[in-house]
Amino acid sequence: MRSGLTVKAAVVPLALAVLSVQGCSAQPGEEKPAAKRSGPEAPFLGNRGYALPDTAFTRDDSVVTATCGMGARYAAVTVRAWDPETWQPRAERTFPIPGDAAFTNHAGAKKVNSPLVDLCGMNADDPSPYKVATLEYMAPRVRALFDLAYTRMAVVLRDPGNTADSRVGYVASGADLDEVERLSGAPGADEQNAVMSPDGRSVWFTYAARGGGQRIGSRSTEGSHELSDEGPAAGHGLPLTVMGKPPRAVQADTVHLAPGGRRLTAKAPKVFGNVFDTWNSSGALTSRSAHRATLLSGCVGVVGWTGDDRVLCRTSTGTFRVMDARTGRASGAPISVVGPHDGRVAEGMLVSPDGKRFLVAVHEPNARRSDDAYAYRKPDFRVVPTAGRGETTGVVNDLLDTYTVFLSWS
Repeated sequence: MRSGLTVKAAVVPLALAVLSVQGCSAQPGEEKPAAKRSGPEAPFLGNRGYALPDTAFTRDDSVVTATCGMGARYAAVTVRAWDPETWQPRAERTFPIPGDAAFTNHAGAKKVNSPLVDLCGMNADDPSPYKVATLEYMAPRVRALFDLAYTRMAVVLRDPGNTADSRVGYVASGADLDEVERLSGAPGADEQNAVMSPDGRSVWFTYAARGGGQRIGSRSTEGSHELSDEGPAAGHGLPLTVMGKPPRAVQADTVHLAPGGRRLTAKAPKVFGNVFDTWNSSGALTSRSAHRATLLSGCVGVVGWTGDDRVLCRTSTGTFRVMDARTGRASGAPISVVGPHDGRVAEGMLVSPDGKRFLVAVHEPNARRSDDAYAYRKPDFRVVPTAGRGETTGVVNDLLDTYTVFLSWS
């Protein structure tokens, strides 16, 4: 069985809304979407307003990781909370993967887009369902599978008797292998990209409306689980991130929410810019919905926020730089992690809560999905100062390996 971890995702949700939410009428034989929920209270930006239990997974000084392990008859995701000073695990939770859950796109089964397939992919024969599968892209996608407290994990379930159907559900931490909560049952369902709301009370997903068009929907984890239409989607090709109170979804890649919740980073095809204002409704990030975007000059990969107005980027030259999120210009000196002739690449994973440090993985190109045995060497994990001054320290623990995805540092 493969060992691995999940880095405590920095409570990463994103409250992104796009466009105004359009209604979706039910067609004959189609489940009727519930009326859109609304509350009298003003929406919270980010995830403020949620009361979280006091655990190692919600502590301000924990890093959370995730790893997918598979045996002959059992598959599960292991999430661990870590002490970022000693790199010893503080707590561990296991989420069993049901046999009908989409954690690999194997031959003969319906291809499904799910961050769980991203997490559990092992080699070139098990490709990511998304166009880009670097750690910088994967980490925010995998983080979105879980609620803020890491108690539930969203899954997409294939119908064993009908390869055209897929539905959503979730599994709870510590559940038995067969204890999966199935939230939908309408025939002909095409639900993908399942992720959890911040409070774990609803699963969100993209779906194909019977009348045509792609939509974002949600189903409550309580009650009748009926479908609530949440807004327009850009097909199944982009993942979702859910944030805010009440929750909203943004369909985009590399979503990182600023500490104050008013802006976020995101990426989508044909959208020029890196930093966007958050919205109060749900939808896909498109050129039409990307208002007042800021382009971060030379930024090819966002690691996270070092403050409300500063973003740490991996640049086109392979170095890291802090960028001003208002002007898009660099506000610090380049930070080199690997030399120009090293032959390896450095990917940023997480920024510390105080913005003074960040985690990187130094590895061979395409190390996670490669047929080259040499590439499966354990990555060189490091903690690097964002100011470019100070000591770089190694991250050492045998549980941290090629298949570890770092989720949060909150």
